[in-house]
Amino acid sequence: MSDSNGLTKVFTKNACPPAGPYSQAIKAAGQVWVAGQIPADEQGNLVTGSIAQKTEQCCKNLKAILEEAGSGIEKTVRIGVFLSDMQYFKEMNGEYEKWFTHKPARTCVAVKQLPLGVDVEIEAIAIQ
Repeated sequence: MSDSNGLTKVFTKNACPPAGPYSQAIKAAGQVWVAGQIPADEQGNLVTGSIAQKTEQCCKNLKAILEEAGSGIEKTVRIGVFLSDMQYFKEMNGEYEKWFTHKPARTCVAVKQLPLGVDVEIEAIAIQ
């Protein structure tokens, strides 16, 4: 249900729970704004392994949240990728391109640190 501003909070048990006081996504004006997803499973357990495996989990979370919102990966218009080190860029891209074959607009940056010490976080904006 929308609030008085026309914003609808999105939550699914099929993606990692928020690590702080925020929504997994917000639907507004025909768009879905998905909060940054870290490589954690539905119980919030961090995924270990390669950057490809961690990117895959981020994408699984995005997919589940977008579907709960009535959208989908294929309706994504913009992606933001945050890496702890640009040395992961190539490997992350290898997994990323399996999920986003329609090549939405994207920004990828390296940052000093990510929540819970993860190496990758991905956010998305999609249409409904």
